[in-house]
Amino acid sequence: MTNSEPNPQTVSTESLLSESAIADAQVEKATAVTYAEEIETVIASMAVDQKVMVGQNEAGGHLWKFKYGSVEVFVQLSGETEDDTLTVWAFVLQLPAKNEAQLMRKLLEMNWLSTLESHFAIVDSKVAVISTRTIAEISAGEISRVITIVATIADDNDDLLQAEYSQ
Repeated sequence: MTNSEPNPQTVSTESLLSESAIADAQVEKATAVTYAEEIETVIASMAVDQKVMVGQNEAGGHLWKFKYGSVEVFVQLSGETEDDTLTVWAFVLQLPAKNEAQLMRKLLEMNWLSTLESHFAIVDSKVAVISTRTIAEISAGEISRVITIVATIADDNDDLLQAEYSQ
């Protein structure tokens, strides 16, 4: 004979498991740090004068600007989905410059071994140190690393490049 009544012990165990999973998901969601909050934490620890400019657009993107050493560093987060990007840049030299052919060769050589995940580029007639990546599976440590690398390389090289190549 088959009993069509549910087993009370099974139902209560299943209910407890479901309630526990829901509670865990709610706690995880409530304590999750957003990418923007993580970026703000990194910037707060680096900003020389503790002055940070922040902007936000309608699409959910953010832009921060802060001073690190002798450079201004820009951090842009295009949004919070895995397809969005984190871009960090700092300008180091205004163009045109003296002996641009020599400068370009120097920058390409520096891109080879001394810029890690960043690189030198030309943006709006300025030489910049830049790094960009999607935020898919990015960790807090990676966010900190990319901001630190760009800021440090720019600050370490801006005065030298300006002294040698500014017109």
